[in-house]
Amino acid sequence: MTTTSDTYTIAVLGAGGKMGMRVSNNLARTDHSVFYVENSPAGQQRTTDAGRSLTDAATAVADADIVVFAVPDLALSPVTAEIVPLMKHGAIVLTLDPAAAYAGLLTTRDGIIQAVAHPCHPSIFLQRQTPEEWADTFGGIAAPQDAIAAIESDDAAKQAIVEATVRAIYAPIIDVHWVTIKQLAQLEPTLVETVACMIGSLLNEALDEAINTMGVPEAAARSILYGHTQVALANGLRGDNPFSDACLIAMDYGRESIIKDDWKKIFRDDELDKNLARMLHLDTIER
Repeated sequence: MTTTSDTYTIAVLGAGGKMGMRVSNNLARTDHSVFYVENSPAGQQRTTDAGRSLTDAATAVADADIVVFAVPDLALSPVTAEIVPLMKHGAIVLTLDPAAAYAGLLTTRDGIIQAVAHPCHPSIFLQRQTPEEWADTFGGIAAPQDAIAAIESDDAAKQAIVEATVRAIYAPIIDVHWVTIKQLAQLEPTLVETVACMIGSLLNEALDEAINTMGVPEAAARSILYGHTQVALANGLRGDNPFSDACLIAMDYGRESIIKDDWKKIFRDDELDKNLARMLHLDTIER
């Protein structure tokens, strides 16, 4: 685990939004010099209610070492077009999702470095110690988590700025894992949204069927699903215990009934492009 005591000048755009508030709450607890930018009246109100002062964008980014774009993916193209020309040479653009960066939608400029960072969220296998850690399923409050980061630079000093910022905005952080922007896009959305989040939603649909179609008492259905989901993940991801022979037969039936034979195509580059184009409301990804 790498840590740093260096402090930097950080500007947060969208500081009063859903993710912007999370980012800002954590940065406010650090020794970094932070400027908060928010355009919407509701976001401005949330920022000032939190005791933070607002700064206009041009002033905030002028001397910032790194600018955190806590704005929706669909807004990143026009927002970076406005902000990147105002940033100082050598500054870093940090987006919180890889889609727009991978798709080439961000405004670029010589001397401005692109970086992306995304939280892993607290692991299902995390050894939680306190009620606050148990309650923090998203991360960034009490439960430790890892983060994934990518930067288009081999400058160790710039990477240090990104890591310090990532450790601050997603705190408490255990490790920061470094990948390429494309690899981060392969992880988010393909691995975790297209697969893991979809399966989570499917579990909820199955629970609804058990309760409302099959007529199983809700408490019983939830109890057996919650417990078996933990066993399924522990056995499937870590091999904690072998599945029983009968369970393996049922699993095969489930795979045959639910999963398409060619499902792994989602990991191909052309399918990644198709997925991200849908997410970004584009006809195609052109890079």
